[in-house]
Amino acid sequence: MEQERKPRVAITHGDTNGVGYELILKTFEDPMMMELCTPIIYGSAKVATYHRKALNMETAFTTISEATEAKENRLNILTTFDDEIKVEIGQSSDEATEAARKALKRAMVDVQQGLADVLVMMPDNLPDFLSKEPEVLRIRIAEELRIALVTNLMAIKDVPEAITKQKIIDKAKIMHRSLCRDLRISSPRIAILALNPPTDNSDDPWGEEEKEMIIPAIEELEKSGIQAFGPYAADALFGEGYSKFDGVLAMYHDQGMTPMKTLATDEGVSLVTGMPFVCTRPEIGVRYDIAGKGCADESPLRHAIFLGIDAYRNRINYDAPLANPLPKLYKEKRDDSEKVRFALPKTIVPKKEETEKNQ
Repeated sequence: MEQERKPRVAITHGDTNGVGYELILKTFEDPMMMELCTPIIYGSAKVATYHRKALNMETAFTTISEATEAKENRLNILTTFDDEIKVEIGQSSDEATEAARKALKRAMVDVQQGLADVLVMMPDNLPDFLSKEPEVLRIRIAEELRIALVTNLMAIKDVPEAITKQKIIDKAKIMHRSLCRDLRISSPRIAILALNPPTDNSDDPWGEEEKEMIIPAIEELEKSGIQAFGPYAADALFGEGYSKFDGVLAMYHDQGMTPMKTLATDEGVSLVTGMPFVCTRPEIGVRYDIAGKGCADESPLRHAIFLGIDAYRNRINYDAPLANPLPKLYKEKRDDSEKVRFALPKTIVPKKEETEKNQ
């Protein structure tokens, strides 16, 4: 039997003056990584050589011009631009941003054409254009936390107007599908956060946005078979109850990212889902402050590669039985026991010992 081909992982080089090449060279200095995948770095062999010399490293690589030329058990660098580029480690420049843009554009084309199986986006200063696509959702993952946002970077004063019932439903459905398909969580439970803090009135704790948009969205998600719970006050949920859920949908950036950075001990990764291919990115910036010093931690890139490979294989396994589904021979009776378990006062999350006692 022909040996299964290793997944081809397309990795953009990111900002050429940041830590991107350092993370790449450190990651693939370990030959064990070559056993997991065939890496294709979209960037420049000249720039890679410059960084390798500056870092006094010896990581070997092969230069290619097309993804089809990629060799297994080698670090392949696919040249995405012919222009000479001035490398100024630790400095922001238009040249570095343009080099990142060309690498990303070429990598996305190749992945869409099936020449690579996974896209890993290294840190750059490009606008987050993927987040502007309504069908795309970025799920930040760190340890047990999986957080997605209804709105992206915007002023707090603009958030209430940007939130709609339909947007909450759409984002929750994308998250639910990704948890099932990419992470193989069979029946994911999603916590929906409130926009406003609850009032002291236990009979009527929520504000206008919760009553008119968030609660109706949760009710509609429930009717569609998705286990959505809430709304929850962010401080209560992240204080003691987030581990009871497989994903959290926050309303705006700081509401989700502040607890992510506070509670997670390791650098996280993002799963950019809603696209026809698997895409991940390490949750680390270009880090001009430490670029070229040899002290950057490559573990976020490793985790992004691991996550991408797992999601790629999970999608294959998830989609296979659905290709030729059997007709349903009986009507399934919905089990509402989980819903009852989470039908609790919205302003608090129960303590673990109380939940176990009641079960």
